[in-house]
Amino acid sequence: MIHITEQAEQELKKIILLFENADLLRARLRLIDRGQGNLGIVADIEMPEDRIVEYDGTKVLVIEPELAKNLQGVTIDVGDTPDGPELVVSEKNDVVSSIPRNVVPSILRQA
Repeated sequence: MIHITEQAEQELKKIILLFENADLLRARLRLIDRGQGNLGIVADIEMPEDRIVEYDGTKVLVIEPELAKNLQGVTIDVGDTPDGPELVVSEKNDVVSSIPRNVVPSILRQA
């Protein structure tokens, strides 16, 4: 399955806590395939067959089983950008894409 660094798990947990503060307790972050080798993260609900990534007792990411299987050897980490931390996807130390910061609904974003 995909590897997610602790720093990335921490960033994902921050977003999940925003959901909880907005009374979206069932909301989860879902890793999705946006096509053409691009991944994204959207707010969704957990499905019974999903692969779950937990951090510090919190479900921080759900992944559809077929996508999880196709992401062997892929790592999600956090990279620093002028706009702040951004999730990046790499394969064997080569950055292949970044996950846009606008994945979190604007009502939940922290300034």
